[in-house]
Amino acid sequence: MSSTPEVLPFQAEVAQVLRLVVHSLYSQREVFLRELVSNASDALDKLRFCAITDPSLLAGDDRLGIRIHADESAKTLTISDTGIGMSRDELVKNLGTVAHSGSKALLEELTKRGEGSAPSLIGQFGVGFYSAFLVSSSVAVTSRAAGATEAWTWTSDGQSSFTIEPAEHAERGTTIVLHLSEAGAEFLAPWRVREVVRRSSNYIGYPIELEVEKRATEGGPLEKVWERINEAKALWQRPKATISNEEYEAFFHEVGGGNGKPLAWSHFKVEGTTEFAGLLYLPSERPYDFSFDGKQRGLKLFVKRVLIFDDCAELGAPWARFVRGVLDSDDLPLNVSRELLQDSSVARTIKKQVTKKILDLLEETATAKPREYEVFFQAFGGFLKEGAANDFEHRERLAKLLRYRSTFTSEGAESASPWVSLPEYVSRMRDGQTAIFYLVGDKASAVASSPHLEGLKKRGFEVLLLTEPVDGFVFEGLRTFDGKELVSALHADLDLDATEDEQKAYDEAEASVKPLLDRATEILGGKVESVTASQRLTDSPACLVLGEGGLPAHLERMLREAGQPVPPQTRILEVNPSHPLVKAIQALDAKEPGSERVREFIEVLFDQAALQQGATLDDPNRFARRVTDLLTKAAESAASA
Repeated sequence: MSSTPEVLPFQAEVAQVLRLVVHSLYSQREVFLRELVSNASDALDKLRFCAITDPSLLAGDDRLGIRIHADESAKTLTISDTGIGMSRDELVKNLGTVAHSGSKALLEELTKRGEGSAPSLIGQFGVGFYSAFLVSSSVAVTSRAAGATEAWTWTSDGQSSFTIEPAEHAERGTTIVLHLSEAGAEFLAPWRVREVVRRSSNYIGYPIELEVEKRATEGGPLEKVWERINEAKALWQRPKATISNEEYEAFFHEVGGGNGKPLAWSHFKVEGTTEFAGLLYLPSERPYDFSFDGKQRGLKLFVKRVLIFDDCAELGAPWARFVRGVLDSDDLPLNVSRELLQDSSVARTIKKQVTKKILDLLEETATAKPREYEVFFQAFGGFLKEGAANDFEHRERLAKLLRYRSTFTSEGAESASPWVSLPEYVSRMRDGQTAIFYLVGDKASAVASSPHLEGLKKRGFEVLLLTEPVDGFVFEGLRTFDGKELVSALHADLDLDATEDEQKAYDEAEASVKPLLDRATEILGGKVESVTASQRLTDSPACLVLGEGGLPAHLERMLREAGQPVPPQTRILEVNPSHPLVKAIQALDAKEPGSERVREFIEVLFDQAALQQGATLDDPNRFARRVTDLLTKAAESAASA
């Protein structure tokens, strides 16, 4: 065996590929440590698997582990393992040819041989090793294959070539020495290495030890010792029966759930064509880093217990971004950088299963802990509404999870809870009732006292009170629930199921007030679509309702404020023929046909109805002056009486 180093050229235009690795594939330099630790874990997996059929590979030494050592004076970082190791030819093949993966080659070989129990290996693309050049000016890899006596060293500066030469290595396995560049100097600090390993490789199934200086006794000298820096036990991979509630709650904090306890959790393992494990949590309160910007911050993605994503948006439903937890897949295909998921059928399958698990957990919690769920809904209900508006596949299930106040719950008449679900509403509908009634507005107090509710409340109908901008979009999108039409109390064609006597009385009142309706239509002109007598009003003199395709005032205002083009909206003015004010205006119009005072009363009546609906007046100052004039005349009349 010659001791002369051999200088060999890289294959596959390595210089260009290495530039790609360093400048494009990885967005953070620290990823090199994750990749090298993952490779070491693969080597240990290979040895353990191969030793099943060939115990001599262990040579009586069954120690399996990874060690990391930083030498500040030499500016080197060393990562070693006691795994399968590599021969000379394997070093040349695996490290000298970019995108050739020994792990992938092993799996392909085992597949050819029909070995169904192949180990779960991280490396699939053969470029992870080259991330070492993110922080290194040169890299030396010394390896001794299990069962062999000789060792070899592979060395390169990552330019155009590498050297291979005989070496000494006391035991099987591989040692990688990184000669750190200025960009990698931070990794000479043990705390920095510990931080990266704990975040990205904490659950690797082998001990990872870091050389640190410690005092054996208080006041004694500093001594170099090996300290384990990973836990190696992935909670989500353990049987549920072996995990206490305290352990589940502690892990909730570990995945960024905040300081409070989780409301509920789901621990599962999906098997079949796609296999993955997961542990998902519902927080009981908003975590400190919770975001409303649509970014997913709750799900951590592991592949074979190696952290790939801290925030995995691709595998979680956008509306479920309040969920915290982990997913761990053996099947997930990744791109060469492992930082972006491929658009694959496996990823789509996992996302579908995860969404189902989240919905199952929400439904179970809403049933088992109804009061706690209502508190949860007040914190995160907006996201469930977002899902009901946008997630067409799961809209029905999400609709059942929504909670609202209603004319029953706001008055405490028929419910111990201030909230009602759509299934609960349906369960207490009146006999013969075919629609679910709702009213959308800005504030709960304003909606609850709206004149649009008067006729519905008089007849004993429950009305859901919706006070968030997204509510209207949700109900417009749903249209029906459990076979019942969702009907807005703002709509002109509201069916109040009037009795024969009620209809007769209405027809007579409408006929008697028709001259005033015609006069109001003439005065208001293009401001209204029409003026009609109202069946819904019992206490108020007038209200504005929506015709076909009309927008509620608060949505119109919201869209305009957002800069969206909104065509001019005309609404229908409904007047209450039995109200004293309407009767007085009617009498005045009969006494003084064409009177300016009648015009003023009708315009004030219209503006008042617009304000009650939440609209913005075109000329609020004019309205204020008219109200002041009317109040002055009324006060003077009362004073002189």
